[in-house]
Amino acid sequence: MLHGGQGAFAGGAPAGSFDPWRYRDDAGVADTDLVGYKVEATDGSIGKIDEASHEVNASYLVVDTGPWIFGKKVMLPAGTVNRVDHDDKKVFVDRSKDQIKAAPEYDETDTDPAYRDKLGGYYGDTYTATPPGTAR
Repeated sequence: MLHGGQGAFAGGAPAGSFDPWRYRDDAGVADTDLVGYKVEATDGSIGKIDEASHEVNASYLVVDTGPWIFGKKVMLPAGTVNRVDHDDKKVFVDRSKDQIKAAPEYDETDTDPAYRDKLGGYYGDTYTATPPGTAR
């Protein structure tokens, strides 16, 4: 735990209250169209936002990673957004490149709710002390 009861990452959601599908109140998102904004992980740039949802309890970003992950797109639940810099058109997420790369693969043709459950669970697990994908 970090100062102020935060989760395993600086700026993370308070332990036990991470909601993957809702933007944090203090992230500065509001109803802004984030398409075209650059996305910064905790350790560098990962790409540009291709699609952004503001659905109640179902918000997410689709990021075109360009050459970083061989031109693939990734879906980031809204809860991973730490803050937005509207002047520089950048969205900062509180996950590392490796965590994002290891997330369940995004398939834009797959609208199965099970994928959202799996993705939300993966990112929720990244707030625990045990890294995702390791034996517990």
